[in-house]
Amino acid sequence: MEDERIWPLEESLWTADPQHYRELIDDECLMVLPEPPFVLGGEQAVAAVSDTPRWSKVEFSAQQVRRPQEGLIVIAYKARAEREGHEPYEAHCTTTFRRLGPEEWRVIQHQQTPPLVIGPSERRD
Repeated sequence: MEDERIWPLEESLWTADPQHYRELIDDECLMVLPEPPFVLGGEQAVAAVSDTPRWSKVEFSAQQVRRPQEGLIVIAYKARAEREGHEPYEAHCTTTFRRLGPEEWRVIQHQQTPPLVIGPSERRD
């Protein structure tokens, strides 16, 4: 998958309807989200995200793409998502895509870490 296709696909996972989300999440996917139960797998991950309101807008920054082997893409980025009636949400994220066939990709891993408050003595500049 070309880099210019990765980011619109990732954005669709934040903003599209639950059916689209369900189609892109692999049965073997593992997710770590900042709400209990924190670690989710497969159908549990799809159900948890499908039951939450979709974001109306998401912006990515600090974007990175790695291809550790053929048919595997790992991305990392900072997300800022918005939806009406809620405070904006920010998190550092990773997603791993696995190719199943020509132009057929599924998410096998996703993680979100909201900004952490780090004291001066803990900083690693």
